Amino acid sequence: MVASARRLLALLALLLTPTLLSAQVRPMTVDDELDMVQVGDALLSPDGAWVFYSEQRLDWAENKYEKTYHLAPAGGGESFRYLGEGGGSDFQFSPDGRFFSFKRAVEGKQQVFSMRTAGGEAIQLTKHATSVRSFQWSQDGRHLFFTAEDARPDSVEKEIKNGADAVFVDEGPNGKTLSSWQGLWAFELENQTERRLTTDSLLINSFDVSPQGDRLAFVASRSNRENDDYLREIHVLEVATGEIRRLTNNEAPEGGLAWAPDGRSLLFTAADDREWKNRNTKLWLLDVDDGSHRLVSAGFEGTPSGAVFTPDGRYLLFSGQQGTATNLFRLDLRSGGLERLTNREGTLWAESFSRDRARVLYTFSDYRTPPDLWVGQVAGGELTRITDANPQVKGLLLADMDVVRWRSTDGTEIEGLLHLPAGRPSGEAVPLMLNIHGGPAGVFANRWSARYHIYAGLGYASLSPNVRGSSGYTDALREGNTVQEEDGIGMGDYQDLQTGVDAMIERGVADPERLALRGWSYGGILGGWTITQTGRFKAASIGAGVYDWSAEYGPGFNHDMRLWHIGGTPWDNPEGWRRQSAITHVTNVTTPTLLLHGEEDTTDTEQQSMMLFVALRDIGKAPVRYVRFPREPHGFREPRHQRIRDVEEVRWMQKHVLGEDWTPWVRPTVEAKKPVS
Repeated sequence: MVASARRLLALLALLLTPTLLSAQVRPMTVDDELDMVQVGDALLSPDGAWVFYSEQRLDWAENKYEKTYHLAPAGGGESFRYLGEGGGSDFQFSPDGRFFSFKRAVEGKQQVFSMRTAGGEAIQLTKHATSVRSFQWSQDGRHLFFTAEDARPDSVEKEIKNGADAVFVDEGPNGKTLSSWQGLWAFELENQTERRLTTDSLLINSFDVSPQGDRLAFVASRSNRENDDYLREIHVLEVATGEIRRLTNNEAPEGGLAWAPDGRSLLFTAADDREWKNRNTKLWLLDVDDGSHRLVSAGFEGTPSGAVFTPDGRYLLFSGQQGTATNLFRLDLRSGGLERLTNREGTLWAESFSRDRARVLYTFSDYRTPPDLWVGQVAGGELTRITDANPQVKGLLLADMDVVRWRSTDGTEIEGLLHLPAGRPSGEAVPLMLNIHGGPAGVFANRWSARYHIYAGLGYASLSPNVRGSSGYTDALREGNTVQEEDGIGMGDYQDLQTGVDAMIERGVADPERLALRGWSYGGILGGWTITQTGRFKAASIGAGVYDWSAEYGPGFNHDMRLWHIGGTPWDNPEGWRRQSAITHVTNVTTPTLLLHGEEDTTDTEQQSMMLFVALRDIGKAPVRYVRFPREPHGFREPRHQRIRDVEEVRWMQKHVLGEDWTPWVRPTVEAKKPVS
């Protein structure tokens, strides 16, 4: 009764706030989140005149999401439907902008199609024996280069279809599943012929075509074991002869290849140039002829992504995450000078640039603003809004947000996001939801997340800490959950969480008697650990986690545990692997716990949640419930499963944090109208 009375008073305070009355807003629901339009596949045409993008909408009746594709003038004006029902993927403009290309399935195989940018019918270009995996135009527009899996003999393919599909794990191109070697190919557009460029057995991760079209740089390995990414190396291929040279030879996974305009050097990304380090991504420049390389992003502390060269080759433009914000940066490759070109409190991602790098298409989002597309000059000035995908948000009651900081037990400064119910009376302590991010190298950023607003509408504050191990800060913080003496995951990062909760209690924000936590993936892992270490939380929702590291050594990922977070293996460091597993301490759990997992999860295997569920049920110290979802991988895909997951989490929190038998929202029966073609 006391909890219900408190909540009623809080809701009355919200209803009596004049500004909210005038706005006629209402609290956000799980269905509002499901119904939101997602903007993606954003491209700026080479001349900067057009924007291509997709809109993804919920089709509740079919239990899936559908995409429509649009073209809009970059200078402003109405967009129009651009592709038909066939859709596609891997969208690209030709270098001169005259053609628009994409992949589409033909008889079960992905092939490259092209159409005039001005409109018309799409024409199939490739008719490859297997699916095209990735492709890229040459700058002169005469060739397409692509990767594809090697074809199996017809007799072998027939046997596989008839059931002879046994997987020889980690043999040949196989990892845990059946796979094939891959090759690089050239397709000549004038005479519609293809030519294989590689003869070796390779697993190709990514590639880039030199500006002159005479060389391809690619990242490849010869092992498909789940934890062998460190074996990926950079190679360069001479298109005319097929000659291949390996340019790197280390134990660091490289990626992010981009040729410099002069065709003599190559940009790549790696956390380190020798070892597989638990650090933020770095930008490196590699001389293709002599093999030397140098670090070029030493002056940038954070996480750079999507770097491109300016036409003169002097600068790099990239999106850079620093703390909770992401902005556009320019790096001078001669002097090393760094310039922040935008200064937004939020998340600004450069999606695409014009050929001359004068214009940029970007996505912007902050905690009150769902992602939309904008076009602007790289040098600054007026902006043109391209999309307004979710105007209905103006009618929803949204949380307030502050970036907060506190000191952990060892003095480390931790930063996080604090979302508060709108109209919360000053000084009133409210229920607190502790959010734990994935990764462990994930990060909570100042960007749209409906979950904060849903819980704020129910009266909760949310604390989202960027604990040690988070990306986008310093390498020291990123490496803070690396094993040092007795430290590692579940140690310092656990203390970062608890000191954050303590700080919110001291500020008068959080009611210490109404604390909850939720997390997914590593958030589920650290959440599972947390409930074995403290009984302060009234409820927990943990999804897709790992609770016995030794049992996960083969089935799931383990390189990060072996290299950084625990050290060694279950047989040479059994105590370490046992000590840092939640299952070892499971008899301590007194927190009512909801477990969630997808049956097809290969990142953190489903049996982990079943193990913890059975243990908690048999021990019997606290209520436990396990909801297992058929067909779902690590990230859920089906709308109805997403709704069940989210509604059941709210139901659990309301019951065990507030003591309420909560009645879920009823999904509206009227579906949102689809856009007119």
